[in-house]
Amino acid sequence: MKVINLHQEENEVIALAVNNNRQAQQWIYSKYSPKMLSVCRQYIKDLQLAEDVMITAFMKVFVNLGRFENKGSFEGWIRRTMINECISFIRVRKKVHFIEDSISFEEFDGEADIQFSVEDIQNLIDSLPDGYRIVFNLFVVEGFKHKEIASMLSINEGTSKSQFAHARRILKSKISSLRDNEKNY
Repeated sequence: MKVINLHQEENEVIALAVNNNRQAQQWIYSKYSPKMLSVCRQYIKDLQLAEDVMITAFMKVFVNLGRFENKGSFEGWIRRTMINECISFIRVRKKVHFIEDSISFEEFDGEADIQFSVEDIQNLIDSLPDGYRIVFNLFVVEGFKHKEIASMLSINEGTSKSQFAHARRILKSKISSLRDNEKNY
């Protein structure tokens, strides 16, 4: 059994993992699983389900590792696999429907005068309907363009924009309510 030096180049570890070296695969999993669980958790509210999806996605990462072409970051490639698996899971499990309509969205007015914890922000995002939450995360957190989101979700670009606008409006309303509650104390 070959022992992996934790200071080896990532490319060397990837090459070993492509050849089904379990220690190399464990090193990759250990390095990236905390971040990837966070990615899955952004899309899936239930922590246990998010963990299940992450593990399934890591299996796909290891099966398809030979397809990684060292174009872009390895972490980004893994992240994309996680996102795709989350979207697939949500589609199969919940039958997400995207509402097609057009709506313009306004910018947030004023500065945030209260501080929110990461948990508070995640809870606000979790409260969004699935379609809104998925598009919001893909656009704001992951940085995809609406055209890319539309392609990923098999929806129109306008639908992606609309879902995002609705998500923003809901979040803005909830933030305003929290501000009002803070001012009343």
